[in-house]
Amino acid sequence: MDRARNWRLPLDPDARGPLLVLGGLALLGLWGAWWWVWAPALALFAVVCGFFRDPARSIPSAPGAVVSPADGKVTQITTNEDPEAGPVGGPCISIFLSVLDVHVNRSPHEGTVETIHYEAGRFLNALNPDSGRENESNWIHLRCGGHRLTVRQIAGLIARRIVCRAQEGQTLRRGQRFGLIRFGSRTELYLPPTAWVEARVGQKVQGGRSVLAYLPVEEEQQDPSTPSMD
Repeated sequence: MDRARNWRLPLDPDARGPLLVLGGLALLGLWGAWWWVWAPALALFAVVCGFFRDPARSIPSAPGAVVSPADGKVTQITTNEDPEAGPVGGPCISIFLSVLDVHVNRSPHEGTVETIHYEAGRFLNALNPDSGRENESNWIHLRCGGHRLTVRQIAGLIARRIVCRAQEGQTLRRGQRFGLIRFGSRTELYLPPTAWVEARVGQKVQGGRSVLAYLPVEEEQQDPSTPSMD
């Protein structure tokens, strides 16, 4: 791999606006020797860099591997009974993201985006069991060969903006970035009943790197992905 050509700033594009404003304020404060301007501006600059960080990840290439769509902690593994959410009888893995986690969302598997559905809602704490039903959320339904997978981005108490850059009809690679949720939030992954779940409640996971489950290889469409840094 030509690392020079593939180098990118390890920050999400949504960081550009706030960083330009804060950087300008810091320079203005330094020029005017106003410490009460440049000191808070530099502190907030560092906070924004930390929140919007987007490190490269080595994406697993094992056949059938389903990677985590987000960084955070696995808080629940339940069985889905809602056909509109995902495959009935399949596992639903819930991941809580604290304000300290990377908030970039990644595709759990190679597949085509069939539909994207946004739902307005409340902003309960993402650890609240009711947040999954009542909070603002965005559903991304994927067709992965003969399987259906769903990723749900859920806003939290502090998170007030869900960013989804994927489009219906778009093909996503395993581990490919498709959006983020600002500040503390939650992400859910819905899998088919035939998936073999590797994740455990309480486990810390990394988006695009941690394998949460495996799809049956004999039923899976050939996956052309190769080990890569993304």
